[in-house]
Amino acid sequence: MPYPDRFYPVVDSLKWVERLTKLGVGTIQLRAKDLNDADALQIVSDALAITKGTQTKLVVNDYWRAAIVAGAQHLHLGQEDLVDADVKAIREAGLTLGVSTHDDAELATALAAKPDYVALGPIFFTTLKSMRFEPQGIPKITEWKKRLGSIPLVAIGGIKFEHAAEIFAAGADSIAVVSDVTQNADPDARVKQWLGDSAKAA
Repeated sequence: MPYPDRFYPVVDSLKWVERLTKLGVGTIQLRAKDLNDADALQIVSDALAITKGTQTKLVVNDYWRAAIVAGAQHLHLGQEDLVDADVKAIREAGLTLGVSTHDDAELATALAAKPDYVALGPIFFTTLKSMRFEPQGIPKITEWKKRLGSIPLVAIGGIKFEHAAEIFAAGADSIAVVSDVTQNADPDARVKQWLGDSAKAA
């Protein structure tokens, strides 16, 4: 299977990790904010216990030390996190590394870390977190995919299932989804839609 999977939900709790794992989601990012070291290690360890023995790959957002200690395999860092992270230690621990980007300078910083994938966002306007960057738009996906070559490109930010075909056609390898799942009136049905699309494309 490619990594990350075409459908790549991002969630903030163990309840969501468990729910999506049971639905058969292939890649889940756990993005829980503002935790101290002990709490970060606990939630990462608990999430890994949930996904153990399943087909789900857990991606830890931000907490690289906890990811290493807990024995995680996948890590995602934002630009600020990347500055403070020990990339050498991350690589020596065998972790894959995904990096968020929003402009040309951030892309250069990300590529210097030799990432396993690059995330570009926000593609559309998003209300989930205040962004200092304007929406990138779909044409930017095509431009950046040409620059990335064989490195997978993940599109993120305000994306709904109805946008998926156009975004994949533009060159994205994967779509990271937040509110289209977590704020959906019927999250399980929405996840099955995304998974059905991914299965058809496989």
